[in-house]
Amino acid sequence: MKRCTLLAAAVLASLGLSAQAMPSMQGTALRGEVLEVLSVPTYTYLRLKTKDGEVWAAVPAAAVKKGEQVTLVNAQQMERFESKTLKRKFDKILFASLATGKQPAGHGAAPMTAKPVAKVERAKAADARTVAEVVAGPAALNGKTVTIRGQVVKVSSGIMGKNWIHLQDGSGSSAKGTHDIVVTTKDTTAVGDVINASGTVRTDVNLGSGYVYAVLVEDAKIRR
Repeated sequence: MKRCTLLAAAVLASLGLSAQAMPSMQGTALRGEVLEVLSVPTYTYLRLKTKDGEVWAAVPAAAVKKGEQVTLVNAQQMERFESKTLKRKFDKILFASLATGKQPAGHGAAPMTAKPVAKVERAKAADARTVAEVVAGPAALNGKTVTIRGQVVKVSSGIMGKNWIHLQDGSGSSAKGTHDIVVTTKDTTAVGDVINASGTVRTDVNLGSGYVYAVLVEDAKIRR
């Protein structure tokens, strides 16, 4: 549990967020009516009316409307939390995941892009795979090394000593979530770069605090 707390703190810090305390609420599910919605690029903040009163919660960016009924899972309570993006402080707030199907699964969710990534030529390597091949068939590749050539569409730097990037190559379906994959690396890159990423496929990775990956590519080496 301590590792999950430290991870959540690291993720929040990378997003310019801070909190004084982080009591665990793992396993807690909470249902309520959405009274207010505040959206920022990474998170959606929700003021909820629950059976026990009103609470504020933050979930990975999702399309939620006032008046909807939502259920939160994997909640982590923050006390004396400050959002620098909103320029607002909360005495208490829950960081959680939605159980409504309105958000992509986990912190590894594919980010929204202004336009689809154009098809990128497949890597010229014996272990070359497309994004869709890895995402759609992870079980057969678990523990194996793959090389994916694609375009970087999102970068989160310095989390747990690694850089976390979203890679797309024009394969797969955004509707099915097979068009985007998360890659961890100590190498540096930037949004818009077209790269070769060679790393190890890992499946069913649960880092706690709602950060769950069906599949990701770990400890990749990047070449351009």
